[in-house]
Amino acid sequence: MTAPHVEPHAGEPLIPMPALTPDALRAAVERLTPSRMQAFVRDLVDATTSAQQGQSLAPLRTFAHTWGVFVAIQRYPSRAARLRHLEEVVSAGVEDPADAIAEIRKIHADAEAESGL
Repeated sequence: MTAPHVEPHAGEPLIPMPALTPDALRAAVERLTPSRMQAFVRDLVDATTSAQQGQSLAPLRTFAHTWGVFVAIQRYPSRAARLRHLEEVVSAGVEDPADAIAEIRKIHADAEAESGL
C-alpha cells in the first residue's frame, strides 16, 4: 500500500534532501523529475566508467555534485520554475542578463549549501 500524495505547504520541499549517493539521488530524481531518469543513468554510467578508467573518484564526485544540486533545486517547485524562467531570460538575449545570471548563481549556491556541498 502506498502513502497518499500530500501537497506540501507553499515554500516547503516536496521531499527531504537525500544523501549524495547514486541510489538516494536516483530515488529523488524518479520522484521529482522522472523525465530526467535517462540523463541521470547516462551520467552515472559515464562517471563510473571515467572513474574506473582514470582510477580517480573525481568523476563520481562531479556526478554527485551535479545531481545533488539538481535535486536540491527541484525539491522546491517554485525555485525550479524561477530557475527555468531566468534561464529563458538569459537565452532569449533580449534584455541585459546580468541580474538573471546573478540570481541563477544564488539559486545554485543555495542548492549547494542545502545539499552539503
